[in-house]
Amino acid sequence: MQNADTAMYHAKANGRDTYRFFKAEMNARAVRRQAVEGGLRRALKQEEFLLHYQPKIDLVSGAIIGAEALIRWQDPVLGLVKPDQFVPIAEENGLIVPIGQWVLREACRQVQSWIDAGLHAVPVSVNISAAEFRHEGFVDDVALILAETGLTPRYLELELTESILMHDAESSVSMLESFKNMGVQLAIDDFGTGYSSLSYLKRFPIDTLKIDQSFVRDIATDADDATIVTAVIGMGKNLKQRVIAEGVETHAQLAFLQARQCDEGQGFHFSHPVSAEDFGRLLSPGNDKRPQLWPG
Repeated sequence: MQNADTAMYHAKANGRDTYRFFKAEMNARAVRRQAVEGGLRRALKQEEFLLHYQPKIDLVSGAIIGAEALIRWQDPVLGLVKPDQFVPIAEENGLIVPIGQWVLREACRQVQSWIDAGLHAVPVSVNISAAEFRHEGFVDDVALILAETGLTPRYLELELTESILMHDAESSVSMLESFKNMGVQLAIDDFGTGYSSLSYLKRFPIDTLKIDQSFVRDIATDADDATIVTAVIGMGKNLKQRVIAEGVETHAQLAFLQARQCDEGQGFHFSHPVSAEDFGRLLSPGNDKRPQLWPG
């Protein structure tokens, strides 16, 4: 039964609607999966998670105008574990909901801490999973976290993918409107990789479209990617939405985006994700951010 269960998880990982026969090498992965799941439960209780922050840059002024909060797991044995190694498991076993609540609360607490310290705080975005977004009482949970931390809602941005919003579009419209009435900012993450209905895109009260890095990677050399990115920038402007390109890693990509008047950029060309302490230094009054974040 245990072997069959292991084979089932492998079938799920390969897109579902399929099957897999158990193989001996699956055991090693199954053992690791169980270890990670147990470790995540411990991590929640013992506060082993932390957030890093990657700056979002205004492509005209060069100023930091936002940040994305990215979770890390400081495992006592494995060290710093990146999200792609544990988030999929957390999504499968339901732990993503309490982990997501921790991320929201910690991001809001940190931004308020920067404000209290007199720093030039910027809005911080948090990625929201499908399980969180559909979790009963999610809107109330966000409102409660804002009230507990004392953070002004405009400093929080929720990032949701197209697939999450389109799963139940009518319900999504209602929830998004609740967040907008609250004063929270909203962004569509990985835009272009899903199958949005343009009629719903017009109805969603979205502030920002975030171009997926898979399109940004080759914009300087691939005509199709260049066309897609140019079209998204134009669409965003027509819909009165800001457009941010993620995964900006080269000067050629930056020059392309600037030439087409993309609003914002995010990626290694400007900065890797950094600790809350290091990001706080970037927000210090009088700190000249542009030379640090714009190589050359």
